[in-house]
Amino acid sequence: MNADPRIGRIVVVGASLAGLRAAETLRAEGFTGSLTLVGEEPEPPYDRPPLSKQVLLGRTPAADVGLPRSRAVDARWKLGVRADAVDPVDKRVILADGERLPYDRLLIATGTRARPWSDAAEARLDGVLTLRTAQDAAALTARLDAGPRRVLVIGAGFTGSEIASACRERGLEVTVVERGPAPLVGALGGTLGSFAAAMQRAHGVDLRCGVTVTALKGSAGRFTGAEFSDGTGIEADVAVVALGAVRNTEWLDGSGLAAGARGVACDAGCRAFTMYGIVTDDVFVAGDVARFPHPLFEYQMLSLEHWGNAVAQAEVAAHNMISAGPGRRPHLAVPSFWSSQFGVTIKSVGVPTFSDHVVIAQGSLREGRLVAVYGYRGRITAAVTVNRAKWLEHYQHLIETAAPFPPGTGAADRPASAVPVPSDVPDPQVLSHGPTVALTGHLPDRRLTLVRPEPPPAAHRP
Repeated sequence: MNADPRIGRIVVVGASLAGLRAAETLRAEGFTGSLTLVGEEPEPPYDRPPLSKQVLLGRTPAADVGLPRSRAVDARWKLGVRADAVDPVDKRVILADGERLPYDRLLIATGTRARPWSDAAEARLDGVLTLRTAQDAAALTARLDAGPRRVLVIGAGFTGSEIASACRERGLEVTVVERGPAPLVGALGGTLGSFAAAMQRAHGVDLRCGVTVTALKGSAGRFTGAEFSDGTGIEADVAVVALGAVRNTEWLDGSGLAAGARGVACDAGCRAFTMYGIVTDDVFVAGDVARFPHPLFEYQMLSLEHWGNAVAQAEVAAHNMISAGPGRRPHLAVPSFWSSQFGVTIKSVGVPTFSDHVVIAQGSLREGRLVAVYGYRGRITAAVTVNRAKWLEHYQHLIETAAPFPPGTGAADRPASAVPVPSDVPDPQVLSHGPTVALTGHLPDRRLTLVRPEPPPAAHRP
């Protein structure tokens, strides 16, 4: 690599939100070298959150969700082609079209893809869809515009719940099937999961919890309905598989990096680890595909599928790619996300699943306007608001300062009988939907065997 980090060759694999923001930061902070962005999708970078909200409701065409640019990016764009491998020795990214891109520094920002239905033949039925890309959103919107008699949503995480909300707002019948005990429970725990279940049913959703889909049925290649594990079934015209995301790491097999199903492990400065825990200095990671330690959560490795995290981490990664050691900074942003569904806005800060207790600190479940505060071992670790977003900044400060749990009584509308209860965060294995925040333990996610080299033979002594 060149002595001056502001020159040389940088390749960014992943041309979505994190990749674009990293490219903009590189140029804004003085990088003048060669910059190449590689993206598997043919479209320029676009915004994903509107896909399950405005696009499905017909308010915004899927083609109109492009990401705004904060500045011009002088870069070579390789769109519609995927990366197949990386050679860390010769420092080259191998593309599916055969091109080999040399780099001095590499940023991995390949994000996630929708988890497909497990039965490939059933997944190919006309009417069985997923929602991750702009093309997915356009296809699903067209199906909803056609007025199906019923929509089946498999998985009641945030994406599945937002799809169900859009269906009900359109006046469509919708059945949601969730293996876990309630919608959103994998992200928010039992108390707000029960609230979400009551909210969905109050809006006419046919919600089936503790149930799985055992088969998708079809006729003449078209989806016609589904069978459930409790012996029941439904007839429907559309099925949306909302089973969470798969991190795009397969192309890194054989690279020697700590890459697996949980993401690409990196340090707090976004530098990737090798599979043996050695930090690299020329490979960086950002966005949904990253798996990084956070001191507020016992240095466990975090995987986040949040818009704000992708932006913040991309900016840190880009800064560190072109900065000398003392000038580098850590990615320590507190996770935050939001969702709009069934007439309410849910916003969160911190990691609700990193908790043992929760308390309704303001408002109430009954009125549907509240602040739920989560604690772990006597300190505040997260807060979730329902139609009370103005309080998030206050609780973020409490999280950052490890304030004691339960919180104090300073809020004017704090319930008189606010008593912490177990947060009831289930084992992810019992859920249909994947969590958008995952605590993945410490670094190892595979079993390694250490092979010690044989010592050299002793020198011959005359």
